[in-house]
Amino acid sequence: MQRTTELFKNEIFFQNDLHLLVNRYSENFHAPFHAHEFIEYCYVAEGRGFHHLENEIFPVRKGMLFVIPVGAPHVFRPASSDTLGNRLIVYNCLFDMQMVEQLNIVLQEPSIREHLATLGSSSSSYFSVSDRDGSIERLMLNLYHEMSVSGMGSKTMLYTLLSQLIIAVYRQKYGEDDKSTMDMADFTQVIQYLEHNLSEKITLAELARISQWSSRHLQRMFHKHTGQSFGTYLKNLRMHKSCELLRTSGHKINMIAELVGYRDIDSFNAIFKKIVGQTPIAYRKLYRS
Repeated sequence: MQRTTELFKNEIFFQNDLHLLVNRYSENFHAPFHAHEFIEYCYVAEGRGFHHLENEIFPVRKGMLFVIPVGAPHVFRPASSDTLGNRLIVYNCLFDMQMVEQLNIVLQEPSIREHLATLGSSSSSYFSVSDRDGSIERLMLNLYHEMSVSGMGSKTMLYTLLSQLIIAVYRQKYGEDDKSTMDMADFTQVIQYLEHNLSEKITLAELARISQWSSRHLQRMFHKHTGQSFGTYLKNLRMHKSCELLRTSGHKINMIAELVGYRDIDSFNAIFKKIVGQTPIAYRKLYRS
């Protein structure tokens, strides 16, 4: 069944001449699945949960930043309805194409200008990066502070901080040289192999043999392109797939555990609860309710 999508319009969010809004939001189960007429940078600051993006669902954790172009439908959901113990806090930086026009005075590189234009034309796809050194979080918190206090020089500071955020994210996403781009293409095949063989026992040594990289280099690639170790990424990927199966299939829990590579149901239940925040049975009941 097609999911209903609500459209968030510019005039509701930009009621000043800045064409910019930065807020801090505690995600819940009431916010609608929505698209918007503006660009949005979403930074996960606290807690765990899920990001429903178009037709995909991503487990999220602190340090993840998502760039949402105009027209891409999405919504965040916390891992649990327990709002006291498992809050999902997201900082949102919203700006429209009038802001982009003003930023183009500062942003000299044609590639970055083209990137922003693409985000505003509905022809771009969403993407995410990981805040490896805390720099993205600092920029987002400073943006939120300046938006909140609105003191002397705040407008200039907001322009400066937003430009820095855009450049920092752009560098992390697109700043590789040619060799890194080739490595990324090969690494994508490694990720696809994992996705297609989740039910099997997968080791770093086996992946190294398939990719013809050393185990050490492969581990570095996981940290570079996912912000996680091989073991953590594989564990999260298995939990992502198990959540999908819990939502969309009638399989019993032990069958789902086997389909994502767990032969011991107790281990599966323990890891699922640790990452998702509740048991597989509770997750299935919550989603279906």
